[in-house]
Amino acid sequence: MNKLLRLFKHRWLDTSDTRRAVPDDMAERLARRVTASEGRHTGEVRLCVEAALPMSYLWRIGSREPLNAVVRDRALAWFGRLRIWDTEHNNGVLIYLLLAEHAIEIVADRALTQRVPQAQWQAMADRLGEHLRQGAFEDGLTQALEEVSALLVTHFPAEEGGARLNELADSIVRR
Repeated sequence: MNKLLRLFKHRWLDTSDTRRAVPDDMAERLARRVTASEGRHTGEVRLCVEAALPMSYLWRIGSREPLNAVVRDRALAWFGRLRIWDTEHNNGVLIYLLLAEHAIEIVADRALTQRVPQAQWQAMADRLGEHLRQGAFEDGLTQALEEVSALLVTHFPAEEGGARLNELADSIVRR
């Protein structure tokens, strides 16, 4: 029965739900925050908010894989699809939200994961999750972006006076 309810929930939600959670004006403000953040470090940050999982991911939940593993795989798929893994310094970060499951994943590229323990990423995701449960999407995403930015500034600060290449779009992905 749980599988049927989950399936219905994921089929019911679509991009209109994502746009209600993150309306255009909020997406623009968040994109400006990403741009400002990236001026302080050499990393690349992307935000992705997805309403529901595709059917191919839904079938894996339960008997084959736990929900958190499937959500992590979907975040990793977005990480690759958005080419975050392909940045010059291998220090990109994806903040991924799955609305249907109220799930959060933060995926960091290899140069950053060597410097920041997984527990720190999980604590960040937990704090973001608390904001989301309260319906404070912008506050939660802003705080997560600020925390990610602080880590990037610590480990990969922008070079003084150096020109910075923006390798990835700063816009918010809403699906």
